[in-house]
Amino acid sequence: MTNFKNTLKEISRYPSAIFGMIIILLLVALALYAVFTIPYDEAVRLWRGGEDTVYRNPKNAPPSWFNNFTDKSLPISVAVVAGEDEEFTKVVTPGVEGSSIEYEYSFDFQYDEYPQELFLYIQADYQVKNPFISVTLETPGGEEIRISDFGTSARQTYRFSQDDRLQTRLRRLHGREVLPIQGLFSVPESDPLVINKGVYTLKILASTFEENSDVRIEFVSHGLVFGMFGTDHMRRDLTTAILWGAPIALAFGLLAAASTSVITMLIAAIGAWFGGWVDELIQRITEVNLVIPFFSVLIMVGTFYSRSIWLILGVTIALSIFTGAIKTNRAIFLQVKESTYIEAARAYGASDGRIIVRYLVPRIIPLLIPGLVSAVPSYVFLEASLALLGLGDPTLPTWGKVINDAYTNGALYRGQFYWILEPAILLMITGLGFAMLGFALDRIFNPRLRGM
Repeated sequence: MTNFKNTLKEISRYPSAIFGMIIILLLVALALYAVFTIPYDEAVRLWRGGEDTVYRNPKNAPPSWFNNFTDKSLPISVAVVAGEDEEFTKVVTPGVEGSSIEYEYSFDFQYDEYPQELFLYIQADYQVKNPFISVTLETPGGEEIRISDFGTSARQTYRFSQDDRLQTRLRRLHGREVLPIQGLFSVPESDPLVINKGVYTLKILASTFEENSDVRIEFVSHGLVFGMFGTDHMRRDLTTAILWGAPIALAFGLLAAASTSVITMLIAAIGAWFGGWVDELIQRITEVNLVIPFFSVLIMVGTFYSRSIWLILGVTIALSIFTGAIKTNRAIFLQVKESTYIEAARAYGASDGRIIVRYLVPRIIPLLIPGLVSAVPSYVFLEASLALLGLGDPTLPTWGKVINDAYTNGALYRGQFYWILEPAILLMITGLGFAMLGFALDRIFNPRLRGM
């Protein structure tokens, strides 16, 4: 406990170490928040989900806070369910055999661009006679635009931009050919088109022809910005990948760094203590491993066998054990082996295992800690590099996978810099935090650097 307090006191003398520890603690907090707010199964479902999962999200939308850095106000995404959301009212008027259901949703459109798309998701409960739907939109100027009239099925999606009859009605309203979304939100007969800002009211009348028949309607507007981190080309919310990238990166980096450091230290201690053919075997394995192309082997494993992150982690650890650290640690153990207290331990009959674990290994632990901390970023970037090459685990939302998707789908050419910068900045912050703490610990535990 005394040594621990002294170490903390020494660390407090280095601002870089304090800053690095703050970064690491924030990353750990982010990782814990991700694990507890989005359980693993839910994260995988959201990341690999189909249309039922991402239908509310627009495609390739920057984060909502992007509006703070643009001259134009971009429309945000909206999703409301009739009868469940307070602003989307539902009034049922019973009839003789069926009922008349009126839906109304008012929204204030004060944006400088048009939304991507508008949808109505309809679910109807009926036995034989399907309900009939009539949709109108009241503009800020008081005009009522008839959107569509149709008999609905049990599950139906109405997409505003794909209705040819709506486009024909809007052409008559504006006096020229316009896209449906532009026509709905533009001042009539304006040339060039001028966005008609103000309060719009979506009115839907559903007529049912059977008792206990009902209609559930959800209105979704895909804006140009979405959420805290935006969306990708598959309309996935990047929040899942940004949050879950933290626990995956930290787990991969810490497990790889700790496992390789501890195993390498023990193997070096065994070789130095026993010497002879044991030491020779360890040294020859190390020399062979040093010439093996480490990254190329990982690429081959990911390409020809499996891209599971746990398999990649195991191969990484196996290839990182017999490295140059074996020879460095061996040189230190050979010096410690000749110490008088080791002779005393042998004199009173201590076993080989006890001497290695209780007397040899503890002498090198202070030198092991800085190297362990400094090695974490290299393994974090290794996992991200494999994902960037398309060899990451396809089931897991990771920072490297996000960057790979962004690069593959031309985010740089389309100006979607948020898609790449968000995970890239987090990777750099992770490396910076561990590097700053590792350098400070190296100065504390390495006597040769204390005066520098």
